[in-house]
Amino acid sequence: MKPKAAVEQQFAIERYLEQHGEEAWAAALTTLLRSVHEVDKAAVQIWFAFYPLGLFKALRDAEDPEELAKQLLLQGQYRLNEQIDSSHRFLYGHRFWPDVKKAVEGFAESFAGDVRLADSIIQIAEQVASNLRVESTLLVGITAVAFMTVQQVGLAAFRDAPGQMLLDSRHRRKSAAQVLRERAKDDSQGLLGFLRTVNKKWTVTFDENDNSARYKMSHMQDLAWGAADDRSRNWREIDPRRIEGPIPVECRSASCGTCWVGVLGGAEKLSDVAAREGKQIKKFGYIDTNEPKPIIRLACQAQAHGAISIVIPPWNGVFGKYLKSRGAENT
Repeated sequence: MKPKAAVEQQFAIERYLEQHGEEAWAAALTTLLRSVHEVDKAAVQIWFAFYPLGLFKALRDAEDPEELAKQLLLQGQYRLNEQIDSSHRFLYGHRFWPDVKKAVEGFAESFAGDVRLADSIIQIAEQVASNLRVESTLLVGITAVAFMTVQQVGLAAFRDAPGQMLLDSRHRRKSAAQVLRERAKDDSQGLLGFLRTVNKKWTVTFDENDNSARYKMSHMQDLAWGAADDRSRNWREIDPRRIEGPIPVECRSASCGTCWVGVLGGAEKLSDVAAREGKQIKKFGYIDTNEPKPIIRLACQAQAHGAISIVIPPWNGVFGKYLKSRGAENT
């Protein structure tokens, strides 16, 4: 049993994090991204889009969270406390999760009060990087993820998680430079392929840590149609939302939000966001941006003209309008 003082310190870190809302976290991430290695810049932003603080607070504060989840059409595994060790497997920094988790727990036990969030994250990342003799830029992103995880699940649940790194030895050994090279590489189209204007095929990787998690699609085909041709597994058995192929899909018209994906590499090789997709991804609550090629896309709308790497979130819903109305009520 831990001493009373240690328990109070644990509560102190939770109270401290509770003071940081979406705006505070957005500011911290802006600062932190300058110190995040290129291999994880997109991945970190995708993770924070996959597990938005606003949605967590809405469900936590609701009188009937399950009823609210139904109202927001939430499907799949949207609760972070059910995937503390696995939610960030697509980050390169996941390789260092056991050490980062332990360091964050130690920070919580000795938490001394008011410090800048970004500074604390960088300090821990540098400390762990020094111990492991790796670049600190590789750990800043996963450390930020650890802090947000504590904020959403609580320190007790965070501590109780096994702290496992969920990669096999082959993928664990890949360098950041190797991962970046693989993301940038396009498929060869054969002899004189550069002259070909039709019948080009591109590879879509949907799990960089599984060599079988990829499919081929035709030039300028949308990601969802390409995925539908992948019958390599019983996708519906893996996830009921996956009625055909690895990407969950229902409507194919940007109406349901089921097929949202994060773009780890190759965002520039996708068609620009059209007006309907841009409007809908804001309505769903996935991302609020006017960028032509953002890191969050609807697979049924994004057409590819090159090989890309994506990550598929374990859930979907329609909560953007609700969160905006909730924010207006609190102002």
